[in-house]
Amino acid sequence: MKQLTSYEGLHCANCGAAMQGEFCHECGQSIHSVLKPMHHMVEETVETVLHIDGRIVHTLPPLLLKPGFLTLEYFAGRRVRYIAPFRLMFVLCLLSFFVFHLAIDQLTDKIPANGHPLVSVNSSAIEAATSPAEVRKALQDELDGLQRARDTGVLPANVLEQARVGEQELRQAANRRLAALGAAPTPAASLAAPPAAAAVNVTDTKPRDGLPKATEGESKPVRIAWLPDVVNSRLTALGHQMQRNWRTFKHGDPAASAEAKQRMINGVFSALPPTMFVMIPAFAVLLKLFYIFRRRLYMEHLIVALHSHAFMFLSLLLITLVGMLSTWLRPHAAWTGYALGWLQAALILWLPTYLLIMQKRVYRQGWPMTLLKFWFVGWCYFWLLTLALMVAAALGMAH
Repeated sequence: MKQLTSYEGLHCANCGAAMQGEFCHECGQSIHSVLKPMHHMVEETVETVLHIDGRIVHTLPPLLLKPGFLTLEYFAGRRVRYIAPFRLMFVLCLLSFFVFHLAIDQLTDKIPANGHPLVSVNSSAIEAATSPAEVRKALQDELDGLQRARDTGVLPANVLEQARVGEQELRQAANRRLAALGAAPTPAASLAAPPAAAAVNVTDTKPRDGLPKATEGESKPVRIAWLPDVVNSRLTALGHQMQRNWRTFKHGDPAASAEAKQRMINGVFSALPPTMFVMIPAFAVLLKLFYIFRRRLYMEHLIVALHSHAFMFLSLLLITLVGMLSTWLRPHAAWTGYALGWLQAALILWLPTYLLIMQKRVYRQGWPMTLLKFWFVGWCYFWLLTLALMVAAALGMAH
């Protein structure tokens, strides 16, 4: 049973009004002091986290499965049990871009920088050999290929380490095959890493002859008459930095090229959240224009935009996670990879279907008019988003 507390005779420390409860009815300040023992702070933190978790349970399932439900609940005044629209969109935006960034990093790590192939070994010829002589010949061919890759002098230190591990794996595969054929194993060879001098040479990032220098081929300064000089200077600096990053990525040594690639990717992903924060009110403006005769406030369209983008970020998060899980499971159990692929396709198809049903339920128009407006709003938003993403990509490449 909740204990009754009397606040008679107590006054707000901020405005002096007579207290009628835990919070002042004039200024809203709590009667409780923020100076508390540590165990009280821990208790309040746990209570806050559990409260948020409860709202997550009430918010995420309908956000994913019930188009327009959260928006209509918010309009009806039932808001306490759900996460606020902006906070929901903000958290899902950051989380989805973070996971998508991880997926892009894993994908780009498998792609060679500026055309230089990464070191890879193939023991299939060794395992398919039918005599000890064929085993030794297949092993020598693979080792000669690794040595030729080392002799190019362009491999960074981490790839040289991969070559060393690959050589060890090839020798182990050859010894297993020789043992199966009843022959003596190959003599042990030195598996030590290349000399320090060679490591220094391959990681040296100083400009070589034939490579464009940082100041060569830079574009002319930006001069737009109606822009202030400081903006023109900033645009010029961004253009030069973009050219330097791209030149290093295309023509630099592998280590510098990989660094430039990662720098540009990080820059793009750092520019995406602010870009989306600009696109959300722009999307609300489109809804306001296409539903101007519905006599709704701009804030109502903004709530629709926030919930729509929260759903899109949640979908992006789930699609990315399912794709990463499919890639991880496919080599071990092919059927799980195919099943997750179908799930990923279903999530992609659910994305436009959800938004269409949401628009129909929130604005309560007939299907013909809803389909027409959905197509026009989507078409306009697509080109606005494309332009915004191009700007974000340019800013990221100039990082």
